[in-house]
Amino acid sequence: MDTNYLDKFENQLHDLVAVYLLQKDGVDNVLPETHDMEEKWEKICMSYLPDGVREFADYPTVSLGWMMFIGMAVAKFWDEDWEMYSKFEDLYASVLAKGSGYDNMDEYICRDILKLNPEEEEKVSKLVADTATLVHKALIKENFEPATPEAFNAYVRSLHQLYYFGVAVELKRLGYHMTPIG
Repeated sequence: MDTNYLDKFENQLHDLVAVYLLQKDGVDNVLPETHDMEEKWEKICMSYLPDGVREFADYPTVSLGWMMFIGMAVAKFWDEDWEMYSKFEDLYASVLAKGSGYDNMDEYICRDILKLNPEEEEKVSKLVADTATLVHKALIKENFEPATPEAFNAYVRSLHQLYYFGVAVELKRLGYHMTPIG
């Protein structure tokens, strides 16, 4: 497997999503560095993969989009009480999936974690769905052979970008604005 190709794919995906979300006013010009939340990524991903992979064939944008919602929830946890939430070994299994299960995770995160009103929930859900569709189209465009290690790794890297941008969107929504240093 060519990791350089996958690195290039992930970097291009990052740029594509950044431009899209900037146009939608979902993120700031300067994207956040999210070291605390990034430390949780690997465990969240490993825990999410059985659900996400199972759903991808029939519901690819859901499988992708749920990870953006997860990133948003993690950013909310970081803002609320990271000292407490950072102690959870597996935020996905312990808090997110446990709250309502996989199928209703979007509603659970929007209503119970992010505390969105119906209008905000509709707006955020559309942004997530449109971003997931964009990422899915990027995966299709690369023409990865289904059920190969390369396709799986591209899917994981796509999830990683959606997680990151979920964090970035929620941080902006919470009023954190990134500015260049120097």
